[in-house]
Amino acid sequence: MTQPASPNDETPEVLASISASGPRRVFGIATLAVLGGLLLYLGLSTSPSPLWQVFLLVLGVLVLLLAEKTRRATERVIQLTHAGLFTDQGEEIAKLDVIVGVKRGMFDLKPSNGFSLVLSTSRSRRWQPGMWWAWGRRVGVGGVTPGSQAKTMAQILEALLVEHGQAAQ
Repeated sequence: MTQPASPNDETPEVLASISASGPRRVFGIATLAVLGGLLLYLGLSTSPSPLWQVFLLVLGVLVLLLAEKTRRATERVIQLTHAGLFTDQGEEIAKLDVIVGVKRGMFDLKPSNGFSLVLSTSRSRRWQPGMWWAWGRRVGVGGVTPGSQAKTMAQILEALLVEHGQAAQ
């Protein structure tokens, strides 16, 4: 017998979401996989010295691991709620009350097709290739995501910050 859901069990309203663009995702993962394969091939076939051979093999394996990490990261969806930015699995990217500003200008430090957030406090470093990264008081969102989804999310986020009186002047 199931219990009726309490009001606290409600899922938060998703205001906007960003997911990886199919063609960009495939191109990014395939490029990394081909690079990793070429490095392994070079390491196994033509190496001037054993040291170079080990270097090429290790680098090839690392690039293939990066391709796999990118594949897993781009399966996720980033969601904006009234509480902040989260992944579809509930991982916190940035809570709304610590976001000071949204940077999305041409010369701002941000991912391709995305935006960056300036936080009032530092958070732990985190990197989900192609989707988002966090470093100190900066969080970048974007990469293999469609620019239109990121622009919409950034605009809604800016409006939320103004509504809460948190927008940087």
